[in-house]
Amino acid sequence: MPLTEVEYIWLNGKIVPWKDAKIHVLTHALHYGSGAFEGVRCYETKKGPAVFRLTDHLKRLESSAKIYMMDLPYGGVDGLKKAVFDVIKANKLKSCYIRPIVYRGYGEMGVNPLKSPVEAAVAVWPWGAYLGDDGLKNGIRVRVSSYRRIDANVIPPRAKATGQYLNSILAKIEAIQTGVDEAVMLDSRGMVSECSGENLFIVRKGKLFTPPTSAGILEGITRDSVLKIAKDDLGLKAKQRDISRDELYLAEEAFLTGTAAEITPIREIDGRTIGKPGPITKQIQEKFFSIVKGNDEKYAEWLEHPK
Repeated sequence: MPLTEVEYIWLNGKIVPWKDAKIHVLTHALHYGSGAFEGVRCYETKKGPAVFRLTDHLKRLESSAKIYMMDLPYGGVDGLKKAVFDVIKANKLKSCYIRPIVYRGYGEMGVNPLKSPVEAAVAVWPWGAYLGDDGLKNGIRVRVSSYRRIDANVIPPRAKATGQYLNSILAKIEAIQTGVDEAVMLDSRGMVSECSGENLFIVRKGKLFTPPTSAGILEGITRDSVLKIAKDDLGLKAKQRDISRDELYLAEEAFLTGTAAEITPIREIDGRTIGKPGPITKQIQEKFFSIVKGNDEKYAEWLEHPK
C-alpha cells in the first residue's frame, strides 16, 4: 500500500519536515538490521484522535530493544509516547498509522553493534485497511508458506526487530506471486505459527483457538485484545494450543489479527474454502471496531488521547 506523505516526522528529539527525515548511508541498521519497531494505530473518536494501546506497544518496543541490547533513548516509554502525540498534533491528523522505530545509527561498521549510537524516529501517515477493504469485509485467501517461521534459538521471535522481517518478506512475496493475499508460516516443528505480519485464530466446533507463544509467534497486542474480548464479552475462552496444518483446512472460521490488518477474516486456505466470515469472527470484528472508535466505555483505558 503506497505511503501518503504528511508534513512532519519526529526524528531524534525534533519535529522535522518529512523530506528531511534522513539517515546516513552507513547507518548500522541499514547494513545489519539492528533495530526494533512498532506498528500502532490512531483512530478518530468522538473525543478526538485516540491511540490504541499505545503504552502496551511502547513497552513491547522496550522489550524488543532489550533483547538486542539497546536502551530506549529520548526518555524511554514516556518520552516516545510524548513524541507520538507531538507528531500526530504537528500533522493535524484525526486518524493514522504510527511507526516508532529505534535503531543502531552511524558510528561503526561490523557485526558488533554495541558502539553504534541508538537513534529513534516516529512517523505517522493515513493508512486504510492493510489487506484491503474487501478483505476486511469478505475475507482473504492465504497459503501455507514454504518458508518456516524463525526459531527462538535462531532469531528471537518475541522481538519485533527490523532485520528478522526478511523472514516475513520471503513468505509474503511467495504468497503474492502465487496469487493469494497472505502467507501462513509454520514453526520449526511444522506447527502453525503466524502469518507474515499477523497472528492467526481459527474456530472449530464453536471453539476459538490460536497458536501459543511456543510456536514462535510475536505476542501481538491485537491478539491479546481479541483474547480478552472473546472471554469477557462473548463468553469464549480462546485456547492457546498447537494447530496443525491440516486442522486449518477443517476450520469453520479463521481470521488474522494485527495492528495493520486489524481483524481480517480468511475465506480460503491452500485452495480449501473456509467460506464467508462466520458469526464469531463478525462478533469479534464488530466489538473491536466499536472499542477502537471509542464507542465502548468498558475498554476506555485502551485508548490514549494526545494531550
